Amino acid sequence: MKPAEIRTKLREEILEELEGCNRELLNLRIQWQAGEMKNSSQYARTRKDVARMKTVLREIELGTNKKLYSDGK
Repeated sequence: MKPAEIRTKLREEILEELEGCNRELLNLRIQWQAGEMKNSSQYARTRKDVARMKTVLREIELGTNKKLYSDGK
């Protein structure tokens, strides 16, 4: 997911997606431990998505990029 896509969402939507990605990371770790992981690059991609979402949430919290977050969320 690209940062521009994340920035168009509301804070609550980002938090829900972040929770889903964290669950997916847990499942991927379990698959890796069991030796069932088919696509190892999925783990890295999910970690990067989590980092992007956390970055956008922090931008919202700090109020940076006022053009995008004029509603104060």
